[in-house]
Amino acid sequence: MSDTAMRTMIRTQGRRAHASFGARPSGTRHPLVATAMVLPLAALLVVVFGGWEAVVTQASSVGVMLGR
Repeated sequence: MSDTAMRTMIRTQGRRAHASFGARPSGTRHPLVATAMVLPLAALLVVVFGGWEAVVTQASSVGVMLGR
């Protein structure tokens, strides 16, 4: 059991070292920033994979799933 505690302490110290180099913790990005990042890719996928009909179909499917 004591070996497990020591390994956990070493892993935690490694995570703190990565955080000191400016890495952001996950889950802190603002929703508008995330949207701005995704929109160019979404536009490209709309053009490449079938246009607005496919997007509308998928969006309505997601809307139905979220409504439940």
